Amino acid sequence: MAKPNAQKRVLLLCGDYMEDYEVMVPFQALLAYGVAVDAVCPGKKAGDFCRTSIHQLSGHQTYTESRGHNFTLNATFDEIETGTYDGLVIPGGRAPEYLAMDKSVLSLAKNFADSQKPIVSICHAQLILAAADSVKGRRCTAYPALKPVLIAAGAHWEEPETLASCIADGNLITGATYEGNPEFINLFIKGLGGSITGSAKRILFICGDFMEDYEVMVPFQSFQALECHVDAVCPNKGAGDKCATAVHDFEGDQTYSEKPGHDFTLTADFGAVDASSYDALVIPGGRAPEYLALNESVIKLVKHFMESGKPVASICHGQQILAAAGVLKGKKCTAYPAVKLNVVLSGASWLEPEPIDRCFTDGNLVTGAAWPGHPQFISQLMALLGIGVSF
Repeated sequence: MAKPNAQKRVLLLCGDYMEDYEVMVPFQALLAYGVAVDAVCPGKKAGDFCRTSIHQLSGHQTYTESRGHNFTLNATFDEIETGTYDGLVIPGGRAPEYLAMDKSVLSLAKNFADSQKPIVSICHAQLILAAADSVKGRRCTAYPALKPVLIAAGAHWEEPETLASCIADGNLITGATYEGNPEFINLFIKGLGGSITGSAKRILFICGDFMEDYEVMVPFQSFQALECHVDAVCPNKGAGDKCATAVHDFEGDQTYSEKPGHDFTLTADFGAVDASSYDALVIPGGRAPEYLALNESVIKLVKHFMESGKPVASICHGQQILAAAGVLKGKKCTAYPAVKLNVVLSGASWLEPEPIDRCFTDGNLVTGAAWPGHPQFISQLMALLGIGVSF
């Protein structure tokens, strides 16, 4: 992972039942870009976790909610000094409903607003800004249900054309939902004075039902935020179709738990993919690799990237596909520990993932053990692609 820039340090304001993607994607993306991020929650300390929620439209009159991952905080709310941070990130979900009634939270938000430091706020998080009297006279969007309260708070409401819509008004960047994560992260980087080099790369993701939720969306949106063209394909599915995802977490059992994740929308047709037009391949983990490793078209695609020397990044159980493709012989490789047998039998040199967020690069291959390693995983693939973020 890139060394955090001492001059760029941002605060992430968390709470129980914030939206899963709206906290983890910006958190891990910014870390991958070399920004230091402190995640805090009122009444909690570093090492505690916040429960997250999965919100998505499922054909009902409003979004559904289910349990997401547990998000671990890395700083203590009562110890922060707002003046030491260069920007503020506020995820949405249900947490803002009660955070907007916390005087210490409102004071924090107002301090950032008054100092003209960049603030990115998404979905329902604008409730906090409204309660802090920080949207008056400002162009602002949000999840559509917030329109009445934002107008009442004096904001100039901008109707989101799509759920990916974002609006920048001076130091204030607002978005409608996590579908806009790439744009609002990109705007935040630029608001912090950052610039992106080596962008416009084309990256392909191999997807399947019950791939791990974070392991597809975090790198997918992180590279979109870097102005890359990113496509996601799945055998026997086309653009606009969805893959079910799985939330894998450790909750006190002998192995990880599994819960339903977001539905992930594919962007291209698997059968029409021209592998030669892409600069890199990403393979998420989860349970999908178990059956994708049996698909000859998937194996052929993986062999193309490895034999051509193009960057390939695979995480967690994704290495089951690499092993089945016979491309790991002589390579140094890590994976989720339960996949060690696949890796060793395929002729690779096993690299122990200690700690679990450690990732490795060997030639054109980046491998990681699990989603906590995304910052290293993304930054190592960025290095192979020649993509950089500087401030």
